[in-house]
Amino acid sequence: MWLDLPALLIGKVPRQVVVQITDRCNARCPQCTMRAGVSRERSTMPIDTTLSVIDHAARSGVRAISFTGGEPLLDVRQLTRYVRFAKESGIRYTRTGTNGFMFAGPDSRHAAAAAGRLADSLLTAGLRNFWIGLDSADPATHEQMRGLPGVVAGIERALPVFHEAGMYPAANLGLTRALGGPLLPRREDGPEVFARKAREALRRFFARAVDMGFTIANVCYPMSVEAKRDGLTAVYGAPSGSSLVHFSRPEKRALFAALRDVIPEFRAQIRIFTPLSSVDGLVAEYSSSLPRPSGYACRGGVDFVFVDTRGHAFPCGYRGDEDLGPFATLDFARLEREPHCRLCDWECFRDPSELMGPVAGAAALSVTVAKSLRGGDRRLDLWRGDVRYSLAAGLFDGRRAPDMGRLRAASAPPARETAAAPTSSAQAAPVRPLPASTATTPALVEARLRLANPGEEMDSAVCEALDRRPRGAA
Repeated sequence: MWLDLPALLIGKVPRQVVVQITDRCNARCPQCTMRAGVSRERSTMPIDTTLSVIDHAARSGVRAISFTGGEPLLDVRQLTRYVRFAKESGIRYTRTGTNGFMFAGPDSRHAAAAAGRLADSLLTAGLRNFWIGLDSADPATHEQMRGLPGVVAGIERALPVFHEAGMYPAANLGLTRALGGPLLPRREDGPEVFARKAREALRRFFARAVDMGFTIANVCYPMSVEAKRDGLTAVYGAPSGSSLVHFSRPEKRALFAALRDVIPEFRAQIRIFTPLSSVDGLVAEYSSSLPRPSGYACRGGVDFVFVDTRGHAFPCGYRGDEDLGPFATLDFARLEREPHCRLCDWECFRDPSELMGPVAGAAALSVTVAKSLRGGDRRLDLWRGDVRYSLAAGLFDGRRAPDMGRLRAASAPPARETAAAPTSSAQAAPVRPLPASTATTPALVEARLRLANPGEEMDSAVCEALDRRPRGAA
């Protein structure tokens, strides 16, 4: 998308579309209402509708298309057909992902064979980026959340096979209270405790992704949108009312600040797509002392569109009251021309909106150039670093191995630091192992997840065991 400079110069951001090809899923992630076991009407986009969506996207100048679910790999044959058609139609950036079910099981040795077949299919179809979900640094917690025993070991076996074939999957790191293993503390434990625990959890999180063999990572921000709350109605079923992904505004500010601090520690080890300028903007937006929102508004409904399983277009997956009609007849020229929405934190649209914001149009570009020459603008310094890092990361091309030398060079701190810059180091801080008092057992994992979902029946004996642990252990 960075290569479309002529479009940016006349105020046109490269268009992208997220297509929900199904809302069926075989995992049990508590932070998603599309999980298996939830009683809801299920649907899969008809094949003809999907092909029409892809065709119209290509004719409308869409540059990036993501095929999401539910679980996209429930029908690999049709998925690869869609990817191939999109590529042949001229859409340059094609993406999809999985919850990892193909690599799960009591004996994960089959994962290598499954990965080989899948990699060949996706590469032949022309897929550029492929993500695999990861919810926790602790394997037992992740597998309990997903309902996929053995999936972490299976992914570890599968990644070298993908790499050998020429595909480099990304870890889709979901920010939940269980991201580090033990649940992040509640705000009543104090903001300093929450911030420290969040940084420790994020370090374990990224370290786990590196140790598993991932070479690319992307962070999914917590979404807990409830119907009609804050002017939002989710048409995309990913958000949940689970307290695993529910954070207060002060907690979100601290969580995003921790993310902003920790990302630079791992940028030299793994290609992290999440831009610091975007995370910094979220920190600012959740800072109550600011008189007005900071950063760039989301371009959902301007250049970015979400398409549900019926084939209908929406400004994003969380503005469900704004049905734009069938995507196959959508006229992009009739969409809003100025971005304004800041109602949610959906990284699929918010992150590229921040990246494109400073150069979206000749006027914006001239201001950006002038500020760059003058220097001293902290947010612009972060953005400039994001651009430099993105180029060093090969624009996060999932069909290319990382150039570790370029990553290290682009991850080094700039020679000039501003006083307000976030405090971080280019070298990763030591990752603290879990203390013995928080050693993971299936019973403890089960109890943690049930504590995060108090509406579910809970084993009182296990909860009592959790309560007997040292204060602050989880």
